[in-house]
Amino acid sequence: MRAKHESREFPINDKEFKEICLLATEYAGIQLLDRGKEDMVYGRLARRLRALKLASFHDYIALLNSAQGKSEFGHFINALTTNLTAFFRENHHFEHLASVVLPKLIQRNANTKRIRIWSAGCSSGEEPYSIAMTVAETVAKDWDVKILATDLDTNMVEHGQRGVYAQSRLSGISQARLRRWMMKGRSGDGRVKEGLRQMIHFRQLNLLHDWPMQGPLDVIFCRNVIIYFDNETKEKLAKRYAQLLHEDGTLFIGHSETLFKVSDAFSLIGKTIYAKA
Repeated sequence: MRAKHESREFPINDKEFKEICLLATEYAGIQLLDRGKEDMVYGRLARRLRALKLASFHDYIALLNSAQGKSEFGHFINALTTNLTAFFRENHHFEHLASVVLPKLIQRNANTKRIRIWSAGCSSGEEPYSIAMTVAETVAKDWDVKILATDLDTNMVEHGQRGVYAQSRLSGISQARLRRWMMKGRSGDGRVKEGLRQMIHFRQLNLLHDWPMQGPLDVIFCRNVIIYFDNETKEKLAKRYAQLLHEDGTLFIGHSETLFKVSDAFSLIGKTIYAKA
């Protein structure tokens, strides 16, 4: 790598790149070594070096490994994670939620009138708000519905908490839903109405660390997250999801992901839709 990129602003060699990748794996399970991600890693972390006024990746790694590095780790992971999302992305999931999962929960939980949903890897909040709209349109107002929305990236969690989105981000929402669930700002942006926002509890969470919730949960959305992990980590996560879900809970994963040969705790019931086995 050194010879190939002699003109780079900050020096970095193969050993340092591998050490950065190992730190990302140890802290967040993110796999970068086998993905040809050198340019991406360099470009995103170079911004941190500039912000910190460091001269090299050697100095940056030393910072991450120091006692003072704990406060930098959040910025480190935020820089490396990709947050591609949209309202009602992979819309067949929300159609299945409305037409199959929620009617079943309304019948099963009629005594408690309680529904619990987790959006794991919520990014900037479009997914949990899409879930909330679907639930609010399907379930009676007197039900106790809570949606937990978590992400590793603290910036994304803060964005979701604000619930304010540029006009360009609203294209996935129908005009009827925009009128019902969003308030229009002066600059054309949209702000999620308070009633919908109150359904969602945003928190920063590392999926590889301890989870604060006890369960059981009725539904988990974990879409386009496990693609970053190796098979061992995927197996552990699937097992933990199964333990947290109700006995007939539902798991939604991303369009390019699968639990085939990863977990026998779930059975495929639809396009990237799983039921707890």
